[in-house]
Amino acid sequence: MERNMVEKIVEKQREFFHTDQTKDITFRIRQLKKLKYAIRQKEDRILEALYLDLGKSKTEAFMTEVAMVYSEIDTALKQVKKWSRPRRVWGSMGTFPSVDYVYSEPYGVVLIMSPWNYPFNLTMSPLVAAMAAGNCAVLKCSRTSLHTANVMKEILDETFERRYISCLEIDTAYDAVLHQKYDYIFFTGSPGVGKKVMSAASQHLIPVSLELGGKSPCIIEESADIRLAAKRIAWGKFLNAGQTCISIDYVLIHESVKEKFIRELKRELEERYDIGSKTYPRIINRHHFDRLCELIRTEEHVIGGQTDEAANKIAPTIFPDSDFDREIMKEEIFGPLLPVISYRHLAEVIRKVKELEKPLACYLFTNRKEVADQVIHSISYGGGCINDVVVHFTNHRLPFGGVGLSGMGSYHGKYGFDALSHKKGVVKSIRGIDLPFRYQPFDDKKWKLFKKIF
Repeated sequence: MERNMVEKIVEKQREFFHTDQTKDITFRIRQLKKLKYAIRQKEDRILEALYLDLGKSKTEAFMTEVAMVYSEIDTALKQVKKWSRPRRVWGSMGTFPSVDYVYSEPYGVVLIMSPWNYPFNLTMSPLVAAMAAGNCAVLKCSRTSLHTANVMKEILDETFERRYISCLEIDTAYDAVLHQKYDYIFFTGSPGVGKKVMSAASQHLIPVSLELGGKSPCIIEESADIRLAAKRIAWGKFLNAGQTCISIDYVLIHESVKEKFIRELKRELEERYDIGSKTYPRIINRHHFDRLCELIRTEEHVIGGQTDEAANKIAPTIFPDSDFDREIMKEEIFGPLLPVISYRHLAEVIRKVKELEKPLACYLFTNRKEVADQVIHSISYGGGCINDVVVHFTNHRLPFGGVGLSGMGSYHGKYGFDALSHKKGVVKSIRGIDLPFRYQPFDDKKWKLFKKIF
C-alpha cells in the first residue's frame, strides 16, 4: 500500500516535470523565495523542534542549521541565472566548424533522504540545490528527529504542490521509498545504509550522491598552538554533543605536547561545558545513549564521563591513553567521546591513517607549512581544515562531500547545483562548410592527411 502511494507521488511529479515548468529560471527563483519566506515564518517552531529532538540551544541550532540554509537559498537566488546559462567551450577537429556548448539540465524527480543529527540543514540544503537545478523532489525525513521532521513536512506541505515538492509521511517505510524509479537519489546517513541505498539505486541505474561519515582524525603536530588547538577541538567535537558527521573522531598528537594538550582540554571542559546546562545538547535516543555509555565502561581511565540518564546527556569525555586497538576505535563514535592517541613520527601517523578507510574530514594543527602540505597531499579525505575544525562545511564556495567509504559526490552552492544537473554537450554545426575528408571512401590519401593532423 505504501509503495503504491509513493509510486503515485513519483508519477505525478514526473508528469509535472515533463511540462517543463521547473526548467524556467523565473519559476525556480519564485519557488526559492517562497521556501525562504516559509522558513522565516516558522523559524521559532524550527528552533523549538531542534531543542525537543536534540537539546540544541537557539544559538547553536540557528548557527549550524537555519542560518546555513538561508545562506544556501541566498546564494542560489543570486547565482542561479548564471549557473543555468549554456557554457560555450572550444570545439575540436572533429566538430569543426561549429559552436559547442554545455547545457545544465535538471535530472527530473530527485529523492532526498536526510538524517537525524542535523535534520533541518541536511534536508533543506539538498532541497535548495534540487530546486535551483530545476528538479522536482520527494523528501524522506528521519523519524528519529520527529519534531523537526513534522515541522519540515508542515512547511513543505503548506508551501508547495505535492506534484512539485512532496515530503512523505514520517512513518513511511524505507523499502517503499527506495524501490521507485527516481532520476537521482541524494542520501545523507551512515555508510551501512548508504550501501543499501546504492544497491537499490543500481536496480534502475539511478545516479546517487552519498554523504556518509567515518572516523575523521585530527593531527596535532609538535609545533602547533596547543591552547588554540584545545579550544577549537573542544568546540568542534562537542558541537551537537559530538553527533556530527565531520566531528573529530580521534586525536593523534605528538608525544612531546600531549600532556599540555590534555591540560588545556580539561580547562576548556571545566570552563565551557556543563552537563546540566540547557545549552548542552542531548544524545538523540536511548539506543545511542546506551551505546556510548558502554564505550565509556570499556576504558579504565577517562576524563569526564558523567551521564544524566533522565535527560539522555553524556558529558564531554576524554580517553587520554587510547590506541588503535581499543573498542572505541572500531567504528565511528558519533557522540561526545574523544580518544587521544600519541605518536612519535608524523610518517607513522600518515601511514596508519592511509591504512584505514578514507575519512569524511581530516584536521591538522601545525605552524609548519611543509607539514600542512605533506598531510594535504598524502592523505585522501573529503575535506578539512588546517588549524581549525568543522568550519569548512560553512563555506558554500567549497565542495562538501566524501571519498571512498565516506561518500561520493559533493554539494553546497554551485557544487550542489552541478550535482543535481545533468551536463549535456551540444554541437551546433555551421552550414555551408562541409569538410570532405570525413566521408567515405577512406583511402590512403585520407589516411596520410589524418596522420598529419593528429
